[in-house]
Amino acid sequence: MTAARHHRLIYLLNVAQRRLQRYMAAQPESEVTPSQAGLLFILGRQDGVLMGEAGAALDLGPAGISGLVDRMAAARLVERRADREDGRAWRVWLTPKGRAVEVRAKAAATEINAALTEGFSSAEIDIVARWLTSIQTKFPRTADE
Repeated sequence: MTAARHHRLIYLLNVAQRRLQRYMAAQPESEVTPSQAGLLFILGRQDGVLMGEAGAALDLGPAGISGLVDRMAAARLVERRADREDGRAWRVWLTPKGRAVEVRAKAAATEINAALTEGFSSAEIDIVARWLTSIQTKFPRTADE
């Protein structure tokens, strides 16, 4: 039996993801979903990104990023504006409320990342991060996603 079969990696990865999502959603200070926080973090680094670029960074297709931006615009966290150079393209901008929520979401993410890495060396975390990143290459998005 190979080590991969022995460790039941698919099962462990799925359970870990579900538990982390539930934990994050149950936090009383949680104002946004992990996907919403991801978009806030992207915009915190570079406000006014193209929707397609934001979607690619979050591993979302056109429908996924459009729905995410719609929900966040309805919550007044972001606003969508037409690109000045290409009228077919849209850019996403943080609102003042979105900036404030981004700061709080970043603090919460820092705490969760600290809990996730507790008890592991930097070298071990580097290996885990490399393994998780490799999944994106081994199982790329399909054209219809």
